[in-house]
Amino acid sequence: MNLSVLLTATEQGLIYSLVALGLYLSFRVLNIADLTTDGSFTLGLVTCTACTAAGHPYLGLLLAVAAGALAGFVTGILQTVFRVQPILAGIITMTALVSINIMVLGGKSNQTLLRVETLFTAAQKLLGNQGGLCVAAAAALLCGVLLVLFLGTQLGLSLRATGDNRAMVAASSINPAFTTVVGLCVANGIIALSGALLAQQQGYGDTTLGTGMVVIGLASLVIGEVVTARRGGIVGAVAAAVLGSVLYRIITAFALTSNLGASNLKLVSAVIVAAAISYPAVIAKCKWLKKRREASKHA
Repeated sequence: MNLSVLLTATEQGLIYSLVALGLYLSFRVLNIADLTTDGSFTLGLVTCTACTAAGHPYLGLLLAVAAGALAGFVTGILQTVFRVQPILAGIITMTALVSINIMVLGGKSNQTLLRVETLFTAAQKLLGNQGGLCVAAAAALLCGVLLVLFLGTQLGLSLRATGDNRAMVAASSINPAFTTVVGLCVANGIIALSGALLAQQQGYGDTTLGTGMVVIGLASLVIGEVVTARRGGIVGAVAAAVLGSVLYRIITAFALTSNLGASNLKLVSAVIVAAAISYPAVIAKCKWLKKRREASKHA
């Protein structure tokens, strides 16, 4: 794997790290299995694509975040007001977004952004070939810092408490329904921004690009947590999410450059995901077997 492939993988890993950050907020902080991710990622992507094609690339990024937050709001309302189970609420929203995403693109499933000014083309004009990498790094850093600061506020602490013990939060005069909806709005807004950045980075938008985002994001989370051993509190967790996403993309790029072929991308991704998720259990099993052998020796 040459340097060019490594830099491209790092750039994409930084863009996709926003998905991992959003999933960290919903899965780890709120303790909610939110499956809106695939739909909100694509919604941000197509919203930004449509705006960028119309000549408004920067407005497209903001509208993408707003659209993603709206998707999270719908999922949150389904959970808190209509008492729909979290997984089912996410599936309902994600299913509805399949049609909405096509509508946003004017009835098309894809849209090119060739010869259209984007944040990435502007950065490349200013900073050269690595302008895109700088944009991706800045986006990951900015979102990571803002997320850490947000979780340190009173509202952020309420979100964390809601995920830890919803009953205790309700007894403490904090509305868990409100914190749940806010958390899902923020999480899906971040995820939608990832889709928006990907559209501008690749120069096109496609409604199929969000498929499997929740699995990839969770794999990135697990990889980061394994590498950092869950040290450093909130800051460490956010850094682990970003690091895990970059490592995931580098591993995938390495596999694809090892004569496995692009057609095997999904297989490679599945193996990486399975290995990342099962790694903690395998390590725990090995430690248990080691203790058992040591105990049998002293028996």
